[in-house]
Amino acid sequence: MLAAPDLTPTPTPTSIPTAASISTSPRRSDTVLPCWTTDPDLWFAESPQSVEDAKALCVPCPLREACLAGALDRREPWGVWGGQLVVHGVVVPRKRPRGRPRKVDLAA
Repeated sequence: MLAAPDLTPTPTPTSIPTAASISTSPRRSDTVLPCWTTDPDLWFAESPQSVEDAKALCVPCPLREACLAGALDRREPWGVWGGQLVVHGVVVPRKRPRGRPRKVDLAA
């Protein structure tokens, strides 16, 4: 005699997907990440304002922490990863404009 099939529902995962699970699965239309829908050059921008814009786009991303951890593990040379600016594999607080800083402050 055959046993009755187990009809108990399988629990749905409640955790946030990891970077590995998303990077190994094909892109699905229901998964919307800012780095997939925005111009890739924004994540490697030269202007400080563009870098801040990229960092702001990362705020609601469910993979922000995993993205940053992966970038730090790989010692990414530069770019916005997980909402932080990474330069030479370390997080820096902000991007400075090109050129040498002024020796004296401008009069307001």
